[in-house]
Amino acid sequence: MTFSAAAVSSSSHFPSPAEIKRILVERIDVQRHSVGIVIGTFGPEGRVVVSHGKFGAYYARPVDADTGFEIGSITKVFTTLLLAEMAGRGEVGLDNPVAMHLPATVHMPTRDGREITLTDLATHTSGLPRLPENMAPSDDDNPYADYSVEQMYAFLSAYELPRDIGSQYEYSNLGMGLLGHALSRRAGLSYGALVRERILAPLNMHSTADTPAVYRKSRLANGHDAQLMPVLNWDLPTLAGAGALLSTVDDMLKFVEMLVDQRTSPLRKALATTLSIRRPAGVGDDETGLGWVISGSGVDQIVWHNGGTGGYRSYLGFMPAKGVGIVALSNTSTEVGVDDIGRHLLDSRNPLAEPPRERIAITLDPTICDRYVGVYRLAPEFEIAITREGASLFAQATGQGRHEIFAENDSQFFLKVVDAQLSFDVGADGRATGMTLHQNGIDQQAPKVVP
Repeated sequence: MTFSAAAVSSSSHFPSPAEIKRILVERIDVQRHSVGIVIGTFGPEGRVVVSHGKFGAYYARPVDADTGFEIGSITKVFTTLLLAEMAGRGEVGLDNPVAMHLPATVHMPTRDGREITLTDLATHTSGLPRLPENMAPSDDDNPYADYSVEQMYAFLSAYELPRDIGSQYEYSNLGMGLLGHALSRRAGLSYGALVRERILAPLNMHSTADTPAVYRKSRLANGHDAQLMPVLNWDLPTLAGAGALLSTVDDMLKFVEMLVDQRTSPLRKALATTLSIRRPAGVGDDETGLGWVISGSGVDQIVWHNGGTGGYRSYLGFMPAKGVGIVALSNTSTEVGVDDIGRHLLDSRNPLAEPPRERIAITLDPTICDRYVGVYRLAPEFEIAITREGASLFAQATGQGRHEIFAENDSQFFLKVVDAQLSFDVGADGRATGMTLHQNGIDQQAPKVVP
């Protein structure tokens, strides 16, 4: 049931539906950072759903609680909940080596005699990279679609870990996709069938699916890029556990209710397991549970995950001590997304994001562009390659598509597909020596490693 504004208590934890609507109107109609957004909140006063916008740039149907969206990496908390549920049944052990659940022909990487466990995958501390290096999509608009199990096995068998297992957090779509794959093999079911049997059916989530091919297209909002143009849906046949699910706010609120008040849920023990195992997440005091990001402590602690695909953004969060939770789904892949809205509605002290300022591109002499061509390393397994075609420069991050970058001046560039900027350092010889990526309020320096 969706409560109207009049049915909500004046003591509600959340702002009024009218205030939430105002935020959505600002984000969509004024800032133009989405085509359609649906927000669902749950607390002691019950459910509230607020929506604004439409199914697509060329599809005027309004979005609502029953509209389908790709939820991207929020899928990961379903995968880790599966792990905890299967461990509770004794089907797997949290500390089982991953190799136990793969064919004997796959040689999982080890280091100093230690094997990667299922928990290492679930906490992003396995040492595996964000994406496999042999991932070379034939279509950058659907980058996971043609990555096969055989390619994944080949990559794992040849990979050398750059650091000790369990020693450092590094977010890994490969690791979470591998976890989903291993659990599916153990259960003898496809990932989608396993999620349906163990999570969706017990929670009566009948509008959640693992592939656009089986989703009811009449309910699925079109995805859009940062220019508000329609894009393809994503398919993740091999790495499904990392981000394959589609859902609605109505269905996701059933999940939120279980998170907030799990006393009678058949998944309460599994959920407790996902929250009881903690490792540092590498950002401030944040921790990772099994899949979850855990920020803050005490009554203000927020447990959350977000998601993003080529055409959608999503946020799921709850405050255990206050018994409130939220889900926010957008059908547009902008950098601003809906994370800030979700955090702000959970705790008003978290500000809404400032809209990116308008940037004006200038034309540079190609000889100036040449000084920036090369490869820049942000992390041991994450690099950005800068290439030139004609008078244009392009940036391509590890495992991602190639995008044009635009000059603001001789050394500062910006991307149009996301709110991100690049500034280059130049040596005495006029060639670039390093680069800084400016994104999400964070400056990350990257030395030039390949000229």
